[in-house]
Amino acid sequence: MYMRSRRLSAFLVIASIFGSQTALFAQTRKGSVAANKAPSATKCTGAWTGLVTYTRTQSMTDNKKVERVSGRGYDTRKWEMKYDYRARVSVVDGVEGNGSSDAKATVRHFMSSDETVDAVELNSCDRGKTWKEMSGTSTSMSRVSGSEKTDASFTVGVNDDGSYTVSVAIPQIKGKAEGSQSTTFSGQCTKKEGKSFTMPPTETSIDGNSLSSTGAHKVDPKNPNKISGSFTQTFQNVTETIDWNLQRCGGELRLVDIKFEDMKFPDWNAWREVSEQESTVDGNLVKITATVLNTSPQEKYADVRFKETYKGDKWDGARPDAPLDDNVISVKAPPREETQVEFVWDSSGYAWFDDGRPRLVQRVKAELEEKGKKVDELTENLRVAPKPLVLVHGLWSNWQAWETWQNILTTSHSYDWKAFPVGEKPEHGRMNTGGSFMSTDPTNSIGDNARGLEKYIDYAQKDRNAWHVDLVAHSMGGLISRYYISQIMPPGGHDGRPPVSRLIMLGTPNLGSPCADYMNTAFEMLGKNVEAVRQLQTEYVSGFNRINTQRKGVRFSALAGEVLPTICYANEWNDGVVTVPSAIWNVADNARSKHVHTELTGTADFSSFVKPRLAIGPKGNHNPDAPTLPTGMADADARSLRSYGAADSTDAFALAPPPPAVSWAKEAKLAAKQSVEIEVPVTAGQNFGVVFMAPSDVSITLIDNIGRVVGTNAAGSPESRSWFRSIFVNDPVKAGTWKIRFENTSDRELSAIAATGR
Repeated sequence: MYMRSRRLSAFLVIASIFGSQTALFAQTRKGSVAANKAPSATKCTGAWTGLVTYTRTQSMTDNKKVERVSGRGYDTRKWEMKYDYRARVSVVDGVEGNGSSDAKATVRHFMSSDETVDAVELNSCDRGKTWKEMSGTSTSMSRVSGSEKTDASFTVGVNDDGSYTVSVAIPQIKGKAEGSQSTTFSGQCTKKEGKSFTMPPTETSIDGNSLSSTGAHKVDPKNPNKISGSFTQTFQNVTETIDWNLQRCGGELRLVDIKFEDMKFPDWNAWREVSEQESTVDGNLVKITATVLNTSPQEKYADVRFKETYKGDKWDGARPDAPLDDNVISVKAPPREETQVEFVWDSSGYAWFDDGRPRLVQRVKAELEEKGKKVDELTENLRVAPKPLVLVHGLWSNWQAWETWQNILTTSHSYDWKAFPVGEKPEHGRMNTGGSFMSTDPTNSIGDNARGLEKYIDYAQKDRNAWHVDLVAHSMGGLISRYYISQIMPPGGHDGRPPVSRLIMLGTPNLGSPCADYMNTAFEMLGKNVEAVRQLQTEYVSGFNRINTQRKGVRFSALAGEVLPTICYANEWNDGVVTVPSAIWNVADNARSKHVHTELTGTADFSSFVKPRLAIGPKGNHNPDAPTLPTGMADADARSLRSYGAADSTDAFALAPPPPAVSWAKEAKLAAKQSVEIEVPVTAGQNFGVVFMAPSDVSITLIDNIGRVVGTNAAGSPESRSWFRSIFVNDPVKAGTWKIRFENTSDRELSAIAATGR
């Protein structure tokens, strides 16, 4: 088997594809006003000045697999080429002062070609007795790049009917070419060494480009001395675009461009441009760059102010402009040159209005003042998307618990508000909290699940280029989120704010659940190990709270379900799983809902509780939350537990709690539509209760020793949708044998577990 080498000079052939475009006006370096007759409303004969941008891009790929003629192998080729040519052309008054224009272009060019060929063939080294796979790989890379400031050609031609063309031509510039090639082999009968070759940067030429608009644009008769527009043409994967913003007989100082950049996560200070079609994310720092063009032959001094403007907004168009910052930036503008003014702006809150309405676009205006008088202004739009919302599921659940939330976010703001349910794309991180309801499958610890959350937050930040995210967590997901914040999350970002801006907990057992204490013992009596229930025990969570005290500036909010008056043996309002005090814990920002535990992720609680805490406008408080004195153990005690590994594994949180007083437990298997009665031993006491775990399709009836029905928990009722269901008799009882009737109202086999205490 062999592989033919490829010549490194291939990249020069590719580069030659992009020859210069010859235009009718390409022989003229200086532009002129080529009007046959200016519109009658205009008496101006000055030069056109302003900014023209030209871009030429191309992208090609060739990915294919070709079977070899021998039938024993194949060649796989992956090739990609990218071409990107950009020129900013400043158009100023000609030095002759006769109404002509001079044009100077700042050119940036980059072309890349990357090819990988993998060859595989079955061959024999012992005359056909045995066969093995032999392979070889060839890679080649070439780059051509260059940047230069050069004179350019520019014309504007205005016709009698007001139509006009804009033309620009940029000459050839110098650049550098470099490349490399390598081959590797494996499996050959005789070992074959690969080779590599690198061509150092070598001076080369980069062809010029030119383009003219079609003449379809027309001068506005009411403002004939200003023209702006864009023209694009595409041919054989090549796209060329020319944009212009020009005027004549205007001020000598001009604002010709506003550019937005944010930093590419996670590389601080790695600024990247944000186009009008893209969006930055609420909370990102945005660099706003205004370009000032001095068209005159004299040096000028000016001031630039940046404002937000509502002009053109459907609902707020009458609102006055407001400064983005109180600073005024002074600029010295060299003669016949561009100069740039930069301002770093905090976008926190600008995805929303202060009344909670979505703000779909931010209009940023730069005003240019000379000697205290405004001489020009320019407005550009910037889309600011809400922070990504990372959704953390709870016990016996998965990412599908949040499946409707993307639609909720889209209708609440726009498609720019993205939901990231942990585990939806498991390659980016997932959690295991126990599968389906009552599952005895193995689960991860809270700490392990927090590591999965960490990966998903990183994925959300990279996907949306967001330096900050919000978390909404249901049930045990709140404990997982708290662990991540306290133990894993960096204490503060480069901008002084935590990566997670807010944690909203929905029905989180921050003090555990007394029913989990009870049912965990019942499961153990039945020979079952339900790890998810074990991690909800009150003493287990108490140990968790003694360690996870750090909030690191994250704002906490908690919603408690206040639906049922009793839970297990406790007369305490709850959501069927978590009591109100456990959900609220020591979170100052809290509220109550009339929904059971599994319904707290619905649209109603999103609208009334979640959204108002996320849709915070620019005037809201976006600073990190002030630290509070943590409840629980002292710092020395926390350090002591960490020395036993508690900071790395939630297994160390379990402090060997005494088992609840469960005296009897029983599991009932129920066929479809089947009713089953089981006997329950009852000892004399001041009261009596039974705790159940059963799907909501199961009705439960408690019958005393003389056949009276003393309590029910019907299928389909709010109580039936709770994980922990109970029937409590708050009267003295005599010793005897009672009965529990289980009725399966569904068409599938189900099981139920009941337990009583001493």
